[in-house]
Amino acid sequence: MSADELPTKEANVLRGHEGAVLAARFNADGNYCLSCGKDRTIRLWNPHRGIHIKTYKSHGREVRDVHVTQDNSKIISCGGDRQIFYWDVSTGRVIRKFRGHDSEIIDTFQDSVMSVCLTSSQLIAGSVDGTVRTFDIRIGRELSDYLGQPVNCISLSNDGNCVLASCLDSTLRLLDRSTGELLQEYKGHVCKSYKLDCFLTNSDAHVTGGSEDGYVFFWDLVDASVVSRFRAHASVVTSVSYHPKDNCMISASVDGTIRVWKT
Repeated sequence: MSADELPTKEANVLRGHEGAVLAARFNADGNYCLSCGKDRTIRLWNPHRGIHIKTYKSHGREVRDVHVTQDNSKIISCGGDRQIFYWDVSTGRVIRKFRGHDSEIIDTFQDSVMSVCLTSSQLIAGSVDGTVRTFDIRIGRELSDYLGQPVNCISLSNDGNCVLASCLDSTLRLLDRSTGELLQEYKGHVCKSYKLDCFLTNSDAHVTGGSEDGYVFFWDLVDASVVSRFRAHASVVTSVSYHPKDNCMISASVDGTIRVWKT
């Protein structure tokens, strides 16, 4: 995919949140997206038609992250109330609540855990203490990689071989998942005081992430050059999510909007 084929043209603006939007995520097939924010709500949208479908309310404080299950039937969300909620998508009912507690896993960190990824056998977590830790769920083994800078977001490459970590020194770092080796660093954006998402595009050819100055960046995965940057929002870009199949992306911002980008 060339830089010309990256999604940088605004296709829709989704409005409805009161205050900052902290995360926006496509569902598994890319037909819908979820958003969450300071207004304590989760919202379900059809981003391609610009339609708001449903609002989910139960969190007592801001909702910081949201994900939908592979079969699109359940939502998992977490927030400032230190609870993880497990929702039924169709009824909007909370099925279960998981209260935050000091588990053995979290005890190994010296500071807040900002981001987690889950695979079939591993839990990968990034922390303000500067570490990315991998826990093997089956055998209980823990691996730790120290990056030297506070980690505020992590994501996995689509092939599962790499971990992308956003750090508060305005640098994204790509790590080999099995060895922890630093493969590449991506710079040019501003990330010093906000939790900003970072992802690889669905082809793993480019790295993308938001910036505190309202820009979205695309980097070449291999040589780390900035192949595209554009002003996406009037304020901090807190979240980006890439469509699982198409050249389409959504971004969310402190300005209260979610924007849909296409080629």
